[in-house]
Formats: sequence, C-alpha cells, structure tokens
Amino acid sequence: MRSSVITPVHNSLAAVASGRLAPEVAERAVASALPTRLRPADLLRLTDEGAEDVLAGRYDHLLPADGRWPTESRWATRLSADDEVDVWLIGWVPDQSTELHDHAGSLGALTVLSGALSEYRWNGRELRNRTLTAGDQASFPLGWVHDVVRAPDEFAGASTPGNPTLSVHAYSPPLTAMSYYEVTGHGTLRRTKTVLTDQPEGDAK
Repeated sequence: MRSSVITPVHNSLAAVASGRLAPEVAERAVASALPTRLRPADLLRLTDEGAEDVLAGRYDHLLPADGRWPTESRWATRLSADDEVDVWLIGWVPDQSTELHDHAGSLGALTVLSGALSEYRWNGRELRNRTLTAGDQASFPLGWVHDVVRAPDEFAGASTPGNPTLSVHAYSPPLTAMSYYEVTGHGTLRRTKTVLTDQPEGDAK
C-alpha cells in the first residue's frame, strides 16, 4: 500500500523539478501533504520563544525544585502542548546518547539554551557530526535520523564542569512514535525497533 503522505510529496517535487509547477504553487502543494500546517521555521520560532521564556523565569515552577539538575539520566518537562505541537525543555547529562532515531511522522526543531550538544546525523552514506552551542538552532524534517548527546564542557565554553546543558524542542504533530537504527557493516542503515512514545529524544525522565 502506498503512503498517502509520501506519494503526493514525491509527485509535487517531481513537478517542481520538471518545471510544471511554479515554485510558490509547488510549495503549497508540498505543505498540504505534510502531517502538520507548521513548517520548520515555525518550530524554530517556537523553540526560540520557549528558550526566552525559560530564561525569563516563566517556567521556574516546572524546573527541579531544589535547583539541582539530574546527573544520572536525561530530564525533560513539557512546557506547552496542544493538538498541533508540543514544546519540551530537556536537560542533558554526559555520556548518555539518544541512540540513532527518527521522530516518525513528526517534524522537529530545537534551540540550545545552555551548554552544547553533539549531533550525529545519517546523511544517506555516513554519520556526520556537528556541535550546537548556546543560541544555535536546528530543525528536523521527516526522515531525519540522528543521535544527540551532551558535548564535552570545553565545547560549551563552560567555566565549571557540571553546568546544565539545556535545550528546548518542538514537535509537530506531537510525538507518538520513534524508530531506532544501527549502521551496518555494509555502510547502510537498518531499523532495529519502533516504539510508541510521547517522550522527546528517547527515554528522558
């Protein structure tokens, strides 16, 4: 059975490539086939606004009450949610990766609030690495497969080890599932499992 999402997108992109559709018409056609009306730019804006609100203290009631951030495992709290998008604050700890995963039928975006993250993204041939520091943003279209881990303190410009590494994430539609992958010895990607979850970037607590 053909996917009702993938097929219209593929057909619209093919029409653009052949010149049969004007770019603005094609953009509307592709957008209408996606699972959400929100675009990556919208999600980036939401994560940026969420980061500003956290810094302004508007979500202090959701933060660890004693001011001590977890050190054993990732921590997350939902900042806002509706039927269209959910926004999360995630606290990262050293040496705990998310494993290679996608976000199933959800688009995603993040803004790094403090510290730094290392992202390992599958580009179709190999894993490519980049480091995102405070203020950096990234968006994740459908099919994006990556692993995310807290970067060492020297990348974050932290003056003292143990400062929290925090990021704000948005997903639209809200997360319902994630698939996990491994890179084979032949240089290909193999799916190992799919799980139903509404938790961001893996098993955050």
